[in-house]
Amino acid sequence: MAESLPYLANALLYGALAYYFWRGRWAAAAEGASAEGARVPAAFERFLVLAPLLIHTWLLARAVFAPDGMHLGVANAVSAILWLTVLVYFAGGFVYRLDGLQPLVLPVAAAAALLPALLPSARPLPNTEFFAFKLHLLIAMAAYSLLTIASLHVLLMTLIERRLHEGALSRPLRELPPLLSMEKLLFQIIWAGFILLTLTIASGVLYSEELFGKPAQFNHKNVFSVISWAIFAALLAGRHIHGWRGRVAVRWTLAGFLMLVLAYVGSKFVLEVLLGRA
Repeated sequence: MAESLPYLANALLYGALAYYFWRGRWAAAAEGASAEGARVPAAFERFLVLAPLLIHTWLLARAVFAPDGMHLGVANAVSAILWLTVLVYFAGGFVYRLDGLQPLVLPVAAAAALLPALLPSARPLPNTEFFAFKLHLLIAMAAYSLLTIASLHVLLMTLIERRLHEGALSRPLRELPPLLSMEKLLFQIIWAGFILLTLTIASGVLYSEELFGKPAQFNHKNVFSVISWAIFAALLAGRHIHGWRGRVAVRWTLAGFLMLVLAYVGSKFVLEVLLGRA
């Protein structure tokens, strides 16, 4: 029980920040509402996420880099992906206007931060001594994190569009860039994630050749990864050729992300939790 307390504290801190940002950015629909009037400066708000992020870093490093090897089971993997998602969100906030994403990113990070305490990884990950495998893991985590942000970004755009039609857009949401600018940022994120996903698949081929002497194994993980890649490729092609945007972009982005979740998290969950295999 004592081992779980730091994870619980980390999750609660993420959750408290999520509630704070939700109250300031989404809950107050009327201009001048009290929830918005007492808001602290945005420059200070940006650094609030550092507290749970640093705790998350410590807990994740302790869970993954154990004395007997590298533990990257389904819980640690999801936690690492969301840790990197929050880190990319924090760093990206200095370049892009990502303010409205906190109420979406932080609750997911809270749940992910708690997972290693609920589903601890019992076995170290094999083959971590291979350079190709390490490279594959690093690129894959970065790709998943960027495409996670893209998926949350389209959900934020959907919310803003709905609030606009309802005439109930809060002041903080009105201060975000126009939807066209947010859509441009979305496709920049998707392009970066797609390039990294392409490198993930390519590095997976290198990893497979180094270990098994053949380019790739035909399994559901690889199949879903290729399907996800094809969906994002079609979305980017449709954007370039036909100018796809709005709900079409939302549907294709979420479909591609769902395939990515099924490719890695789904397969790891079935193997480790349901079948009890590493």
